[in-house]
Amino acid sequence: MGQQSKHEPAEATMRRINHLWLDGNVEALAPMVHPEIVMVFPHFVGRIHRWEEFLAGFRDFCHNAKIHEFRDYDHQVDAAGDTSVVTFRYEMVYERAGERYRAAGRKLLVFQSQGGECVAVWRVMLDTEEQAA
Repeated sequence: MGQQSKHEPAEATMRRINHLWLDGNVEALAPMVHPEIVMVFPHFVGRIHRWEEFLAGFRDFCHNAKIHEFRDYDHQVDAAGDTSVVTFRYEMVYERAGERYRAAGRKLLVFQSQGGECVAVWRVMLDTEEQAA
């Protein structure tokens, strides 16, 4: 399998994840997330384990915030064996509790191939910046 072919499943899964959560369809993320996923908080100040907590964060954000703009770019994918690492930069403007915020950073997700599907097993947000918009 060529290197580009090895990248495609993880990149396609990442795009589906972004599309689903941006549409507020958080429950549809579950099949793309490993039951024991680890999510590390920005600046490595903490972490969560398990998909229930992972999805709860998306639910909370989707329920309490309105996204006005979202742009992802600079996608990079590296693959070795059954593991792929996907990173991309993002910029977002959202509103929460009547206040607008501009957020930017880089997301990094590790995917594992399981039965022909890619599932997210680890996630971190890097270089995060957030300010009033």
